[in-house]
Amino acid sequence: MTTAQALIAFALAAGLLTITPGLDTALVLRTAAAEGWRRATAVAVGIGLGCLAWGAAAAFGAGALLVASHTAYTILKWAGAAYLVWLGLNLLRKPRAAFDADAGAAPPAKDWGGGLAAALAKGFWNNLLNPKVGVFYVSFLPQFIPTGAGPAAFGLLLASIHVVMGLAWAGGLILATAPIARALRKPGVVKWLDRVTGGVFVAFGVRIALERR
Repeated sequence: MTTAQALIAFALAAGLLTITPGLDTALVLRTAAAEGWRRATAVAVGIGLGCLAWGAAAAFGAGALLVASHTAYTILKWAGAAYLVWLGLNLLRKPRAAFDADAGAAPPAKDWGGGLAAALAKGFWNNLLNPKVGVFYVSFLPQFIPTGAGPAAFGLLLASIHVVMGLAWAGGLILATAPIARALRKPGVVKWLDRVTGGVFVAFGVRIALERR
């Protein structure tokens, strides 16, 4: 896989992951609707920082493994492929009927000490303490490291790209809170997003499993 191919493939997969409704989307929408755009923006930045922390840990930790051991590389490759296929099949088999924007509900910012700093901390810890995010980064990022690239540096670049995508998506959510929340509550929209994302994840997982170093 060349650098250009890796970036394009990652952008596609990460983009679909970003717009598929989840806990982070729910938290941003709920905060925007209940506490205003400033605190919602701070929450989004906190979520991005949490992703970056997980991404850095995965990039440097997995990067060291990839450089040091062919066996570790093989194990990580197959684990990542299996994880992507598992995620994809679950989304294909059981797409959600609807998205609950209150799923990410958390205490109002005043209960966190008030202000933008508290909102940022809420987003950061909500993401950092979610083990699913860590598992995703550890198994996902190494699969898009092109031949000859430094695993740690390139992994951190990919994590940064994902964070930028997330902030852009969160900005769109905040600007159009009511219309987007209504659209995401429509069963057809959520099912379509889940199925498309699931299909892409399965395809990536199979490709990764068959790819040689």
